Amino acid sequence: MSVIPLYLLCVLPLLHHSCAQSASFDSREATIDTVHHDLYNGLATCRSVVSSFLSRIEQFNGQVNAIIALNPSTLATADVMDDALSVGNATGSLFCIPVLLKDNYDTSDMNTTGGNLDLAGSQPSVDAPVVTALREAGAIILGKANLHELALEGLSVSSMEGQTINPYDFTRTPGGSSGGSSASVAISFCVLATGTDTVNSLRSPASANSLFSVRPTRGLITRAGIVPISYTQDAIGPIARTVKDAAIALTVMASTGYDADDNTTALVPESSRDVDYAAALTAGSLRGVRFGLVSSFFNRTASNETTPVNQAMDAMVARLRTAGAFVIPINESIYNSTAISSLYDVQRFEYREEMGSYLERPSLGGIHPSTLNQLYGSGKFLVIPSQYEYVTTSLASSTSNTTYDTVKFGIQNLILTLQQTFTSNSLDALIYPEQINLVVKIGSPSQSGRNGILAALTGSPVVTVPAGFSPSTSDAPIGVPIGMEILGRAWSEERLLQIAYQIEMLTKIRRIPQFAQEVIEVSNYDQVPTVTADRGNIPKAYPEGVL
Repeated sequence: MSVIPLYLLCVLPLLHHSCAQSASFDSREATIDTVHHDLYNGLATCRSVVSSFLSRIEQFNGQVNAIIALNPSTLATADVMDDALSVGNATGSLFCIPVLLKDNYDTSDMNTTGGNLDLAGSQPSVDAPVVTALREAGAIILGKANLHELALEGLSVSSMEGQTINPYDFTRTPGGSSGGSSASVAISFCVLATGTDTVNSLRSPASANSLFSVRPTRGLITRAGIVPISYTQDAIGPIARTVKDAAIALTVMASTGYDADDNTTALVPESSRDVDYAAALTAGSLRGVRFGLVSSFFNRTASNETTPVNQAMDAMVARLRTAGAFVIPINESIYNSTAISSLYDVQRFEYREEMGSYLERPSLGGIHPSTLNQLYGSGKFLVIPSQYEYVTTSLASSTSNTTYDTVKFGIQNLILTLQQTFTSNSLDALIYPEQINLVVKIGSPSQSGRNGILAALTGSPVVTVPAGFSPSTSDAPIGVPIGMEILGRAWSEERLLQIAYQIEMLTKIRRIPQFAQEVIEVSNYDQVPTVTADRGNIPKAYPEGVL
């Protein structure tokens, strides 16, 4: 009599669930491929995969304060997917992939707070289109991650959740504003997470957590159903531990296509619609690639905060050249992040109007203010002192201000200058550190030294990759992560991801935080656990309800 191997028994419909339950899924550094391998080979159930991530959240969230809320229907959703798996009906590129959403993405089954206490009862009746796309691709929405309140800065502290902590150095911030998302991915609370980016907010936390992120070309992904700041500068995208996972997630997020609720989606050329960004990742090599190294996006003054960044970038440039790439210094004086931000950042003009439109939508239910002025009049908010002027100016400004058109014209000139830089130097991409110094300490006035404004204003795509670590210290046992931006021409996401993949394979820099390497016991859940915010860890430097 022939014997059927155990792994084949496990894929038989009636036996799959019991066989796969016998072994716990190890969620540390799990990828889409590793989750699917274990699911499709009968080594895990969807419930065991989800339970593994929930167990890590229960074990470690108290150390980083990254999660605002968990989705109470997560286990029930996993059970439905196990039923589909048992009859051979597992479909979707993200089937049973646990995803955390930054808590400024609308969800019909969870409140969307933006990290703001006055929005604690705000309940959308419909998902944001990109959330719908993630669910339709099979993703399991585990819950919502903390962020810098209303995504306005990069410290990742909010009145709703408190201060999120960098998992590589508990004395530092995780970057932001998508700091909860990135800390969660770094510790393996999920396979991937979503973020938003108005100036730096996908790239800063990816850089500070040894991760990959994609800020897409303006218009590639609809921003409808996302708590807004700026029509001109807002973008959304994925954060992941590998380029491939980021590419698969980008493919799903961009599948929303044209959306009348975000007219920038009409800009997408036909050649950039329905692209599978993971399909051609392995094509080509770094040989012959022409990088422009933006010299003014560095601080070459030696210090404990700047020198590690310069050393990591110098080492990266050397490795790129050894791999056959050309690295051309770009010394044009216009590329000064501080000056560009001062001259052309349009958030102040657009914030009040954008938030007013969001808060007044018929699909937004629950208890919430109807205007931005009401929100800031409630006393239930947190604004860091360095942003008092920004917020108060925003509350009195609009796109009808006489200077708004002048600033927008300046942005068009900046876009033209950037294209001239690409053309005159025959560049494939610009490279530079995301931040000229290490991610700042908790309690700092702001997340200083970041270089994201160029892409934010020009609408250019950027893939962020790990570039290195600072030397280890007692506070940072394996060092503080350092990231590099790879900026391309509009609609060049496919090419940028190919380049990022080659760099990932060449350098293999990503590391898991030391404490998160621990193997933990996976709980057998009857229901989804709850998380408790540590609002008591808000630094005294950031008084609540003060503007």
